[in-house]
Amino acid sequence: MAHKIDLHMHTVVSDGTDTPEEIVGKVKAAGIGLFAVTDHDAVGACETIGRLLGKGDPVLITGVEFSCSDELGKYHILGYEFDPNSPAVLRVAQEGHAFRLKKVKKRLDFIEEEFGFRFSADEVAWLFSRDNPGKPHIAHLMVQNGYAHSVKTAIETYLDRAHFPTEYVRPEEAIAGILGGGGIPVLAHPAFGSGNQTVRGAELRSRIARLREYGLAGLEVFYSGFPEEIRAEVLALTEEFGLYATAGSDYHGSTKPIELGDTGLDEDADVPEGLARFIRDVKKHNDTNSANSRG
Repeated sequence: MAHKIDLHMHTVVSDGTDTPEEIVGKVKAAGIGLFAVTDHDAVGACETIGRLLGKGDPVLITGVEFSCSDELGKYHILGYEFDPNSPAVLRVAQEGHAFRLKKVKKRLDFIEEEFGFRFSADEVAWLFSRDNPGKPHIAHLMVQNGYAHSVKTAIETYLDRAHFPTEYVRPEEAIAGILGGGGIPVLAHPAFGSGNQTVRGAELRSRIARLREYGLAGLEVFYSGFPEEIRAEVLALTEEFGLYATAGSDYHGSTKPIELGDTGLDEDADVPEGLARFIRDVKKHNDTNSANSRG
């Protein structure tokens, strides 16, 4: 490949630990030439990062990751190269954000009722003012108040014990929103379902066929958590269904032991057609947008 790519990473806008400015610096240091920031249910970092890049810098494509669920399971739908100001995309992001706020409230109620953990009004206000609050943010407050020794302990020992019905964006809504914004919907880490669930074989193929009917356009084939046998299975499915292949690390910063650019994609190997086609189409779209902005 001419350069490294990483199309799946998170900033402080969702549950990552790096600011947009820090992400840009680390992307450059890692030698990544094409990247996307895919914060959960939020697109705020896209334009911020775009303003930080200039001629000769790595190429950014807009990105998002929508947390979805329906009667058959949970899914993470990535969106690429959409208009970040599109009402269709923002509507889905706002719905996902509202669902996240409900989960935060339920988790706060749980740790207060079960363990007596309480936060000040200012701390709660800070929590709900986040672009995308979640377990890591609550865990941060727990550590700050001495309720846990680390964020990891706070999540695994206390927050993960909370079980309650939750609401999610449906996958067809996420796909429709991304398409409505002119983007490309891709299924993140397709073989990973809810929790530690692994989806393979006929079930995986059935999921993809159903999502393809909604307009799914690609699968994340190269992913930091995939062993070779899963990678090969997902790649074969992109070929069977005529889908794009993408590559992403799922980098979150200091909260997960994953490095930027760690996608499992061998830089010296032949690029699969599905990935080559994705890169060509994204480059063509970028070139068209640049020409339009100059004209």
